[in-house]
Amino acid sequence: MADRIAEDKAISGQPKNTLIADFDPPQKPKRNNFAIACSIMACCKKKIVGFDIGVMSGANLFIKEDLKINDVQIQILTGTLNIYSLIGSALAGRTSDWIGRRYTVVLSGAIFSVGAILMSVAPGYAFLMFGRFVAGIGVGYGLMISPVYTAEISPTLSRGFLTSFAEVFVNVGILLGYVSNYAFSKLRAHLAWRSMLGMGALPAIILAIGVLAVPESPRWLVMQGRLGDAKRVLNKTSASKEEAQLRLDDIKEAAGIAKDLDDDVVPVSKKSRGEGVWKDLLLHPTPAVSHILIAALGIHFFEQASGIDSVVLYSPWIFEKAGIKSYDHKLLATVAVGFVKTIAILVATFFLDRIGRRPLLLSSVAGMVFSLVCLGVGLTIIDQHRGPVPWAIALCITMVLLNVAFFSIGLGPITWVYSSEIFPLRLRAQGVSMGVAVNRLTSGAISMSFLSLYKAITIGGAFFLYAGIAAVSWVFFYTMLPETKGRTLEDMEVLFGKYHRWREAKVVPKHSKQGDGDENKSQVK
Repeated sequence: MADRIAEDKAISGQPKNTLIADFDPPQKPKRNNFAIACSIMACCKKKIVGFDIGVMSGANLFIKEDLKINDVQIQILTGTLNIYSLIGSALAGRTSDWIGRRYTVVLSGAIFSVGAILMSVAPGYAFLMFGRFVAGIGVGYGLMISPVYTAEISPTLSRGFLTSFAEVFVNVGILLGYVSNYAFSKLRAHLAWRSMLGMGALPAIILAIGVLAVPESPRWLVMQGRLGDAKRVLNKTSASKEEAQLRLDDIKEAAGIAKDLDDDVVPVSKKSRGEGVWKDLLLHPTPAVSHILIAALGIHFFEQASGIDSVVLYSPWIFEKAGIKSYDHKLLATVAVGFVKTIAILVATFFLDRIGRRPLLLSSVAGMVFSLVCLGVGLTIIDQHRGPVPWAIALCITMVLLNVAFFSIGLGPITWVYSSEIFPLRLRAQGVSMGVAVNRLTSGAISMSFLSLYKAITIGGAFFLYAGIAAVSWVFFYTMLPETKGRTLEDMEVLFGKYHRWREAKVVPKHSKQGDGDENKSQVK
């Protein structure tokens, strides 16, 4: 009744009564539980990637003892999975455009489970390397497709929160790998490492089956002209039907489909299906696409070049150099690394969409530089003393924990969130696969060179080198990466194109009234 009276007064020109409710702040859009469930299921795929990273750090100790191999062979065994994953990530972009994002996730889990079983029954080093090759292809598929699927199914205001789940599960996987190492460390050497590696097959099979319960990416469905199916998925993953329709309109525009086409199935051009993508991405890119490509490849390169794999994969070696000698104590210390890393990633998960990508990223890298320098100092002091130096040992352990914590609150999750959200729809799968390829190539180079590097320039010198690379990355991120918080995937391209002068692009952001719906189009002045 009060609303009716107020409306009558407005029509007659009389002053409208202002209600107390009019001064209430706008309600925050509720998170869509179905979208969260879909994202969790897709991100669980990365748990097996983390499990492999964690389990190899301990399994290496027993593989070296059982197969009587040297440090160079251990480096190659550990690092080549990242090189092999290049094959998977290179194939994943085209595969996901062909069979869909969901079935690509299933394929990834199936390939990795076969690799894990092959590794667990390997009679010798050569067969073990073959198992790593198969598992590596599965890892490459998973690393590329998980963030793409999650970014494409998530509402705008929850995209950072949901996409960063992938890194949460990587850390959970690393922690479970460390725990598995400790649990099987009591077995004889030839059984211990086989049990550790074979355990990875079980979650991979379960997750491959579980992903069949989630829907296909609505953006992939639109690219195939299946508007009816896309609308049904958007209705389930949006706060309201109005928001779902606005998201659909934005996706249709990005895919080059006329807004007035509303049939369940519509014809699409070959370009919408992925034809000519490499030409637009590499041969004749626009300034905006070139800037996006540099940003995506740069953040993937620096994530690995700053040495996180050396810390995580070779933490038992680092702790041994720091003065911890027994297997049990070294493996328990690695469990502490996994625990701290997992807790820290939860901080990033809940603050990415509140604070933004840039503040967390720059703070994270600055903390990494500090911890790497201090770790280098501590290890150098221990190296130069014959006896134990308790305070330096404590410093090294603390700095290892700080390094993984700083990495996990920013650089770790933001690399995958940022690179999966900035590419235009038609270029996204192949663009992300290029980022994953750079990530894995750099990771392989770091993990295959660490033991040789620290023997050449001392272990302290190795971490001083990583600190220098991290400092360079901070400058790159500060100058080249614009903030993307709160923008729809279809609204990203306007932020890029001016490279280090990106702040000169006066972009009018979309204003959200309901979720990521009811938005006005962005304009560049």
